[in-house]
Amino acid sequence: MINMDASFGYIDENLRIIRENIADAAEKYRSPGDRIRIMAVTKTVPPEAVNHAVSLGVDLLGENRVQEYQSKADAYDKSAEVQFIGHLQTNKVKYIISSVSMIQSVDSIRLAQEIDRLAVKNGLVMDVLCEVNIGGEESKSGIAPAELEGLLKEVSSLEGLRLRGLMTIPPPSDSDVFLGRMQELYNRFAPEYSFDTLSMGMTHDYAQAVKYGSTLVRIGTGLFGARNYNK
Repeated sequence: MINMDASFGYIDENLRIIRENIADAAEKYRSPGDRIRIMAVTKTVPPEAVNHAVSLGVDLLGENRVQEYQSKADAYDKSAEVQFIGHLQTNKVKYIISSVSMIQSVDSIRLAQEIDRLAVKNGLVMDVLCEVNIGGEESKSGIAPAELEGLLKEVSSLEGLRLRGLMTIPPPSDSDVFLGRMQELYNRFAPEYSFDTLSMGMTHDYAQAVKYGSTLVRIGTGLFGARNYNK
């Protein structure tokens, strides 16, 4: 059951601001009718708060960690779509293959092959994004831009995967520069692979990401407030 507790009223206000900011950026920089989805990033957020966001029309959830997702999945409002956005180890794919609609963090052919193997085994075709480490940061996962073309070719050849586009987490400094570079990469490969999803933009830069063509922004803190990352 959806929790409509008034204690979650701050989520209503946060979501209103997010929607206004996206609408303003879209009006300035995007074509009429462009769809920009809001993903609620649920890391450390209790299911009751997540379900409140769903009751407000947020129909897409983003999960970072397999174990946490497993502990909360049954409590989620089933009307929301769930996608996996965190770094994914090959031995953990089996735990999410049948319950998420997309894996956004494919950054190696080894991972892609394991997703493909399990998707075929389960009679599925899994939507995926290739994650790009656009800033070349050692602390972040993702394929280097120079190696992206080879990964795209390999992923697109796998029968159990449907390649939908690209995902990135740009460095917080010079965000506009890296968002622009990501847009250039997306536009370069989109015609060949029929991309329809560019997942970039988080709490601190989602409006800028809309400017640079993002079709899906991933917002956690901006929607749910500061989280306890020690959980």
